[in-house]
Formats: sequence, C-alpha cells, structure tokens
Amino acid sequence: MWLLTLISVNQGAPVGQTLNTFQSERKEWSLNHLTVHRSTGTLYIGAVNRIYKLSANLTLLVTHDTGPEYDNKACYPPLIVQPCSEPLASTDNVNKLLLVDYSHNRLLACGSLYQGVCKLMRLDDLFILVEPTHKKEHYLSSDNQTGTMYGVVVPSQGQDATLYVGAAVGGKQDYFPTISSRKLPRDPESSAMLDYELHTDFVSSLIKIPSDTLALVPHFDIYYIYGFASGSFVYFLTVQPETPENGMPAGGSPGDLFYTSRIIRLCKGDKKFHSYVSLPVGCVHKGEEYRLLQAAYLAKAGRVLAKSLNISAQEDVLFAVFSKGQKQCHDPPDHSALCVFTIQDINTRIKERLQSCYQGEGNLELHWLLGKDVQCTKAVRWPF
Repeated sequence: MWLLTLISVNQGAPVGQTLNTFQSERKEWSLNHLTVHRSTGTLYIGAVNRIYKLSANLTLLVTHDTGPEYDNKACYPPLIVQPCSEPLASTDNVNKLLLVDYSHNRLLACGSLYQGVCKLMRLDDLFILVEPTHKKEHYLSSDNQTGTMYGVVVPSQGQDATLYVGAAVGGKQDYFPTISSRKLPRDPESSAMLDYELHTDFVSSLIKIPSDTLALVPHFDIYYIYGFASGSFVYFLTVQPETPENGMPAGGSPGDLFYTSRIIRLCKGDKKFHSYVSLPVGCVHKGEEYRLLQAAYLAKAGRVLAKSLNISAQEDVLFAVFSKGQKQCHDPPDHSALCVFTIQDINTRIKERLQSCYQGEGNLELHWLLGKDVQCTKAVRWPF
C-alpha cells in the first residue's frame, strides 16, 4: 500500500463526495503501518524510509526521514555500535512497528535497518527523544524486511509502561527472541529503556525458538499478525508452520509446510512467561476451512452486533480475516472469510483447555518450543 485514500460523504448536501489522498514520495516506498491517535484523530504512518504525521483529512503535517542508510544485514552488532568488516550498501529502512505510547505521549517506531533499531519520538513534531542502540536487547527483530512484527504497549498506573513484542526472527534465534516483554520508562534517557522486564542467568521475560526446532523444520518462524491487550491479558495472533515429528521431507521447502493460525495469551505482569498459552484459531463455513490468518482488529461490539452475540455493547470483539486452507502462507488464495470472536468466548475456550490439561487430557501443543508433544498430567490434590 502506497496510497492512502479518504472518502467522506457530505450529509445534508447534494449527493457528492470529497476525495482526499496521500502518497509517499516514491511508488516503491510503500506505506506499512497506520495508527490513529484515539483522542486527536491524528494519523501516524510508518513507511519505507519515512514516518509521516497527517491530519484527519490526510494533510501532511510532519515528515521524519528514517533511511536509506548504509548497512549490511550481516553486521551484528550493527555498525552504529562498532565497525563492521562487511561491505556496506545503501539500504531501505522498512517500518516494522509503529505504536503510540499514550501513557507517556510519544511514538515508538522500529525499522528493518541495523537489526531492528527503534526510536521514541515526540507526537507533536516527531523529534527523536531516544534511539537505544548500546545493548543486545535493543535490536528487536531481524533485518528481514518481510518478516512480521507486532507490539502491545501496556500502561501501568503510576509506573512505567511495558512493551510486549513478537517478531519473526529470520533464522537468527540466537540474537532475537520470538516474543518478549520490555521496559518503557517514563524518562526517555533511562538506561533501562527497552531492557527485558526480567533478565537473569536462569529466567528472562522472553521465549526463543530452539535450535532443535530449526534443525527439524529449517524454515520455521512465527509470524505475528496482530496483538492487543484486554482485561488482565495480552494477546497475539500468529501464523506458524506445524512441526511434524519426523521433520521436513527430503528437499522440502516452505511450500511443503502446513501452517496453523494461533492465538497466544499472557497474563499482564507475568515476567517469567509462565502463563503462556496457545490455541489454534480459524473458521469453518459451509464445510470449507479458513485457517490462514491475514489481518485482525479489536473493537467494541456496539449495540447491533452485541445483541446478535448476546453480549454487552462495550465488550471487546475480535474481527479476523482468514484465507482458505493451511498452505500457501505467503501467497494465499483469494477465498477469504471475516470471522468474529468475543474475547469472553476466547477466554472461556482457554480456560476449558487448561482445565482439561489439569485433568490429564491431551498435550501442551508446544512441540516447536519443547521439541516434543508433552502430555498433560493430572494435577495432584493434597489432602488438608
């Protein structure tokens, strides 16, 4: 997407419409992310080599250049930290994450340059408040420009906010966790900015893809399509390859893989990620399965939809678009379906899944993380 269009109908006037458009300086500089400020209606757009701030009618207010810069994806740490012996070339900076941190009135933007460096900027003029680069955890994603990444900012009353972020790692599982939680201090100059919430020799606020999984499925990665917070939990919606017991067939390629869409849930404040739970998600319509998640969005149900779902109009509802089948992950078929899930129902399904596991039924469905299907064990109740 490189052209943003706004169509408004002038009610009470003769039939007609006003068409406003905005496009990047070059056709090849696509618009990757869009976030609308929930109070002002201001638009922030993450594009290739640019961050734009627009008014509600698409008038350009501020432009912030993010690239191109000289880089090489083999430079780790990036050359902005120490010299790199690899040949450098002018490289586009693809925006991979764009979030408003409402609790501290600033914008978080992360790109593909320099192994995924992020910036915190003022909302009014996009002035850079800080660009952390001096620690290993400051590089949030691989330089793979097509890899998906999603983040959720969770504010805390009277305390620093927390950033939950999931990212495709592009085979660099030793460098990047697939999912983590990080500090967002109020002071942009804080030395703790983007540090893991918890990081010790034994436990950290992150999960990495094990090397054994990549040995089993060389093209394994987790693609984060959407994320949000609701109630006491943080959720991510992902697409990832299934991990067969015997690995890939000889000469196998990504096209041979079956993919599953999953919803991940974590408890807010769980710094050790012990509450991590994952369930498959999808739709079936007239006997056809729609399993490849393409996009999602969280909103309030509203009066009409709430009535049909028998819930409150203010309850959270998840809208998700799925493509047909479980293959062709990166080139899905045209057939798609829009599905609606209540968060209440999602939480009920997760609760049922956990309770059945406590009864010793099924397995943990974390073959990619644990290297095997670990059977659930019946919880032992001690007499009092």
